[in-house]
Amino acid sequence: MNPGDPDGIGRSAVQGGFDAKRAFDLGVSGAALLLTWPVLAIIAVAVRLDSKGPALFRQERVGLHGRTFRIHKFRSLRTGAPGALISPTDDSRTTRIGSVLRRTKLDELPQLLDVFAGHMSLVGPRPEVPRYVAMWPEADRRLILSVRPGITDPASIALRNEADELAAAEDPEAHYVTSLLPRKTAIYADYVRTRNFLGDLAIIARTLRTVVTD
Repeated sequence: MNPGDPDGIGRSAVQGGFDAKRAFDLGVSGAALLLTWPVLAIIAVAVRLDSKGPALFRQERVGLHGRTFRIHKFRSLRTGAPGALISPTDDSRTTRIGSVLRRTKLDELPQLLDVFAGHMSLVGPRPEVPRYVAMWPEADRRLILSVRPGITDPASIALRNEADELAAAEDPEAHYVTSLLPRKTAIYADYVRTRNFLGDLAIIARTLRTVVTD
């Protein structure tokens, strides 16, 4: 075991031992983009018609080995509106179509592009902005960033009502930093330590079930 990699999950493990995971991500994301492009086009037009601004929202996130990338989502907030990095359910910046997209998780669909490009995986710790990554304990940060971030993971399922919890907090951003972020970090780290292909398939199935039934 590499002494500089106490968890035994180094760069070679991601690039070599998990090539099958990357192949799965590439195949599924490519097929999904081909099948859903009419839906993506319709949503993009709806976002543009609903409010001024681009259809896609791009934001710097921290990915594999600490490299930053621009994540893609359908824009759900008004362009140029000031506010915190986090967004509770009752965020006044949310557009009409944005409210629907966030509730149905359709705003996340453009991340299939990020998976196809290799910046993300279908399953993996959700990518955070640099500010919040800097708040992770060093050991957890090194572990979590040893894998590609994902569209979904166990934290996305366990904390699927995150926006409602933030809305109920007196100070949403402080609540995120002191309560939600540590809980997410612990779940991310546990996922990386125990991840396997069958487990990823189960997470995808649970995510789809949650989206359909909630």
